[in-house]
Amino acid sequence: MADLIENTPEAVTSGRPTRTVLAATAVTVAGVLPVFLIGGLAVQLGAELDFSPAGLGLAVAVYFGVSALASVPSGALVERYGPTTVARASLLLVAATMLAVAAVARSYPVLLVLLGVVALANPLGQMASNATLAHRVRPGRQGLSFGIKQAAIPAGTLLAGAAVPAVALTVGWRWAFVAAALLALAVLPVVPTGPAPTVDPARRRGERAAGALAVLGVAGTLAAGSANALGTFLVDSAAVRGLSPGLAGLLLTLGGAVCLVARVLMGWLADRRSGGHLNTVAALLVGGAGGLALLHLAAPPALVTGVVLAFALGWAWPGLLNFAVVRLHPQAPTTATSITQTGVYAGGCLGPLGLGTLADHLGYPTMWLVAATAMLLAAGLMLTGRRMLLRALRRRAAQDPPPAREDPATPADDKPAPVPTPRQPVRWAVGRRTSLSRCGRR
Repeated sequence: MADLIENTPEAVTSGRPTRTVLAATAVTVAGVLPVFLIGGLAVQLGAELDFSPAGLGLAVAVYFGVSALASVPSGALVERYGPTTVARASLLLVAATMLAVAAVARSYPVLLVLLGVVALANPLGQMASNATLAHRVRPGRQGLSFGIKQAAIPAGTLLAGAAVPAVALTVGWRWAFVAAALLALAVLPVVPTGPAPTVDPARRRGERAAGALAVLGVAGTLAAGSANALGTFLVDSAAVRGLSPGLAGLLLTLGGAVCLVARVLMGWLADRRSGGHLNTVAALLVGGAGGLALLHLAAPPALVTGVVLAFALGWAWPGLLNFAVVRLHPQAPTTATSITQTGVYAGGCLGPLGLGTLADHLGYPTMWLVAATAMLLAAGLMLTGRRMLLRALRRRAAQDPPPAREDPATPADDKPAPVPTPRQPVRWAVGRRTSLSRCGRR
């Protein structure tokens, strides 16, 4: 499938892939930083704007709920106007809203409204970054690029945590939002420029497998809902078990660092496999479920092991999922990932709300076991969605064979197309290296 991506007219590889990946990562960080700032500055914000932990949970739910609703429309905007324009719009929206929070957020309802507005920037930035990596990074580096981009999420957590002692406790929490606005503006000059990719609507419809993508999205909802509980409830859960708040905070920091490294590592390894990426996602979810199950035990060794497994496996899959979907939908990567990303955002909204209510009534040990069960179910749905997706692609290949100028072999999985035998008619351009010749040398 990598060869198919290279052969599409809208696949424009970049001569500076490092800059492209860093720019896409910076856009993603800017989009998710506002919600992490709300969490990191919750003590200062709650004291001045008078809201409780329940209010904090509602604010996070509003952010991810708006992101889920805006994901598919954001994908359509990227396909229409191009990733450059949409990425810049996302950054400007973040900057304007963060300055508004610093200037006029004098009550909790105003903060909630502004957080809902800036949540629109999150899917805009994510979809623009996905399209940039799909069109401007060569297939042999795309797995690593998506892993680095998704590592922006835990990186945003680390930045928000650093803002507390560096800014909030020195000059005040409002200046932390001013700094976030300046960061978004600083990213504007490095957004990659280029023409908007053109996509044939007929071929784009042929590439879609909405039912299969919806199943993958539901799997993402369950998996993200369970994994988001780590960042939301881990510290309080550990403290209730008798761990000091300082050690509980260090445990969360450890988990965030492990998650960051794991996402990059999973992307690097994906570039060294020819396929089976959705199977790998399912395996990661099974391992992550084991880590979540260990968190219901009170023993410190089980707690540490559970945190490492849950973050390293159960929260390392988003970049790999995006990479797999892009490889299977090279004609419309933004539309495809917008569907699956909707599920991930929905999990970020519904997971903490549902699991938090469960923890209030039945306690944290039960909550962690339910989260583990949900992640196991997500693994099963991931495999089901993969089978549905491959069947849809085979039907498309049978109904709409590729034109003669493309590879004559149609891939049946997220693997490169096989090299044709000499008996198969292939049109070779004189002096031109085609994807098939490269594939043959591999």
